[in-house]
Amino acid sequence: MKITIIGRKVNLRDHFKELVMKKLSRFDRIFDEDADAKVVVTVEKNRQTVEITIRSRGMIYRAEASASEMNVALDEVVASLGSQIRRNKKRLDQKLRSSAFDVPPESFSEENREDSFQVVRTKHFAVKPMSTDEAILQMELLEHQFFLFRNEGSGEINVVYRRNDGGFGLLEPDDA
Repeated sequence: MKITIIGRKVNLRDHFKELVMKKLSRFDRIFDEDADAKVVVTVEKNRQTVEITIRSRGMIYRAEASASEMNVALDEVVASLGSQIRRNKKRLDQKLRSSAFDVPPESFSEENREDSFQVVRTKHFAVKPMSTDEAILQMELLEHQFFLFRNEGSGEINVVYRRNDGGFGLLEPDDA
């Protein structure tokens, strides 16, 4: 796995970088050498945030943790990533196996789907063209965590969402 470590508003010590390498090495058995891990450490006032994003075989694994000390935040984020992977291990194995043999996921038998995600509600609504500010206002009025809308500037479907830090995020499609 290729690991990139970035420090924002902080100069990272070699000891911390070695600790990051050691902690992420536990995922070597899960990810191949083509996987890319990006570790971003941000220091703001008395809060230190560690964010890890791993890209492997078209899948993205991401976790973020904040603490008063960088090492504590690193421990929390590595534990969070580990639990994400464990929680979804069976589904990930099925995805990897199905892509390896070019077998469509629909061909799995019902017994292999026992832990598949269950959609409990489907909702249809008109997607109106609006600005990002209007979409955030609409989301606030509905008291939702996210809102889907058609961006009046680009004509693309976008999503605005509330971030854990209290700010807002915007998801835009990318030509990939």
